Amino acid sequence: MIKTLTKQLLSTTLSLLLVIAATSGDAGAQQPSPQGATGYSGQGAPLFPDELQQLLAPIALYPDSLVAQILGAATFPDQIAAADGWLQQNSALKGTALMQAVDAQPWDPSVKALTQFPSVLDNLAKNLSWTSSMGEAYHTQAADVMSAVQVLRAKAKAAGNLKSGSQITIVQESPQVIVIQPANPQVVYVPVYSPTVVYGYPYVTPAYVAPPVAATAVVAFGVGIAVGAMMSSSCCAWGYSSWNCGWHGTTTVVYHGGAYYGNNAWHGGYYGSSASAYGPNGSAHASSGYNPSTGTYARGGTVSTPYGSQSAGQAYNPKTGAYGATEQGSNANGSWGSSTVSKNGTTANTQHQTTSQGTTGSMQASNGASAYGASGKNGNSAAVGQTANGNKYAAANGNTYKNTGGGWQNTNGNSNKYSGSSSNSASSKGWGGQEKSGGSSAFSGSSGGGWESRSASARGSASRGGGSRR
Repeated sequence: MIKTLTKQLLSTTLSLLLVIAATSGDAGAQQPSPQGATGYSGQGAPLFPDELQQLLAPIALYPDSLVAQILGAATFPDQIAAADGWLQQNSALKGTALMQAVDAQPWDPSVKALTQFPSVLDNLAKNLSWTSSMGEAYHTQAADVMSAVQVLRAKAKAAGNLKSGSQITIVQESPQVIVIQPANPQVVYVPVYSPTVVYGYPYVTPAYVAPPVAATAVVAFGVGIAVGAMMSSSCCAWGYSSWNCGWHGTTTVVYHGGAYYGNNAWHGGYYGSSASAYGPNGSAHASSGYNPSTGTYARGGTVSTPYGSQSAGQAYNPKTGAYGATEQGSNANGSWGSSTVSKNGTTANTQHQTTSQGTTGSMQASNGASAYGASGKNGNSAAVGQTANGNKYAAANGNTYKNTGGGWQNTNGNSNKYSGSSSNSASSKGWGGQEKSGGSSAFSGSSGGGWESRSASARGSASRGGGSRR
């Protein structure tokens, strides 16, 4: 009962703290940086105009409000990845039901707005390194980024590839300002084009893999996205019509009529946030972090009460597909925990529990591998396991045995072998069967690049999201 209550408290508190942390970041993000308002904010090496143009070429011809959402959301790349995964898992949600479900998520308004444009969100999530670089550029060089968008639009127009039509309207408001708006304010079409051709100059964006498009100078369009329902909805103030680009005076993203600079917790390309709560019955802590150099984002939390403590954490790297999650707890009666790791199509789940009587543990993998073990308070121990290709092993009190098809062979160098014909043999208890060669471990294919140390993969935060308990 105590364990269940502690687990429920952890889940509720972690969710609340993450929302508080996200909300605090949102509020702070609305405040402009005095340096960022005019250009470079001094947090990292500034990009030159041609580098900014390369970076922004894939999105510069989008309608102004969509450009604004992308630039704001790019300063929250971990939330982009989370939102993209959430959207795929909830693909059945449509219309008002989708908007209300998105509204309940602890994401930045710019990220929520992009859920109405799933192809755009998915492209940002699949190119997180590019997305992160674009977000850092906007965070540190807001005015320079906006200028680069206008330079790209002018080049596309001069090349004869940016024209008004039934999907978009092009307005030259001044020699330096080209505005792109939907031809029908109720329907937004996302332009599809090749950055290497459309500008009359072969822009190649670093760390960006473009969706398949025809290598022509033609600007095509995807399916129109109806935004009219969102504009009239009272549920979602983060909708499409709330965003714009400020081209005159303050050259920034505009959200609800004010300058918007994105994530104020960004620190040189990586960031983290945390929140804590203390009370007479204990304490709770939660944190999250993202590191664009590895592509890993993580979050975690801990709750401590007089009855014990419980921790949970998650980490995910969309670049490699590596994922890990863990939950650990302890009280006066012992400790317990479970973890999940996944990579290259293989998922493994582990569980363990320790009390005054001893320890038990188990592991199951999606490739067929499994293991079970226990040790008692008097030092006795036993374990059984099977590899992914079917090899079976058993261990008891320091001796290890392998199933040979006809019985169990002691692999410690002893000649002791249990015959499959004996009524007490291992095979009579279900461990017979033909031996297979070329055994593989439970984690075969699950190691490799993509995971850094906890300090590297969640720099800027105190996250426990590395998949194991400190």
